[in-house]
Amino acid sequence: MRRKDREITEISEIMEIIKKCDVCNLAFFDEKYPYIVPLNFGAANTHNQVTLYFHGAKVGKKIELLEKNNRVAFEMDCSHKLLLAETACDSTMEFESVCGNGTIEILEEDQKIAALTILMNQYEVKEKHEFNENHLKAIVVLKLTVDEITGKRLMK
Repeated sequence: MRRKDREITEISEIMEIIKKCDVCNLAFFDEKYPYIVPLNFGAANTHNQVTLYFHGAKVGKKIELLEKNNRVAFEMDCSHKLLLAETACDSTMEFESVCGNGTIEILEEDQKIAALTILMNQYEVKEKHEFNENHLKAIVVLKLTVDEITGKRLMK
């Protein structure tokens, strides 16, 4: 990272930023260009191993690309605040962001509820969430095991 003064490497700080985000942009390998899709997500940190969870349809482009190559990149950002200055070149934006990469896999049926609970807790923390069995059968739940992760922050 070029701006080391903005870099965040502590997992606890990175997880604090992740908790503030509501969308994760996931990038898959495609033939000519990367395929990027914004997704709702959930995050867990177990012994400094960050894991992200996503859900979606059982068929479609992201599933096709995942089956060809399960290595992905991701990005999420939050805390945006435009800081205008006298001149355009002195204007800036406050932000916090997290970027990284890892491998993604489709979870087995018996792992869906635990992963979806983590995902739901990103948006509404509850001890127990209710899930409709028919909906569970209709979706796929994805687990991204993070290999590399970094955070960045500019707050004035």
